[in-house]
Amino acid sequence: MKIQQLSLFLENKPGHLSAICRTLADAQINVVTLSLADTQQFGILRLIVEPWERAQEVLEQAGFVVNVREVVALSVEDRPGGMAELLETLNPSGVNIEYMYSFTARRADQAVLVFRFDDPDRAIAALQSANRPVLDPIRLFADNAS
Repeated sequence: MKIQQLSLFLENKPGHLSAICRTLADAQINVVTLSLADTQQFGILRLIVEPWERAQEVLEQAGFVVNVREVVALSVEDRPGGMAELLETLNPSGVNIEYMYSFTARRADQAVLVFRFDDPDRAIAALQSANRPVLDPIRLFADNAS
């Protein structure tokens, strides 16, 4: 149920994001979703790609430093209160959300969010015990294929 996310640090300069995207495109690797957070000096690019192993290899061969992180993708009802209810499900577990971002595609009336938890296994157990859908990579990629 965990998904592998690639994280890269890049200088906050023109062309650096483009170079990463071009490297992946030339290798025929699809970027399923991404998030870019920045400071004045650098950015943190987080990517979910298919296949992630090949993307890591291609990016490292091109000279990029790639970290692989486990994240969890969840469906959340796309309505007022949907996110609050999901987060309240996690409160009793004591799991901390390190960061999160939204997925670029929707699933019917559901938004898809990507979470980085300090303890993903405990988070998944808490979510499953509350009957909250945790998306596995096969279903996630199949549902969002064009």
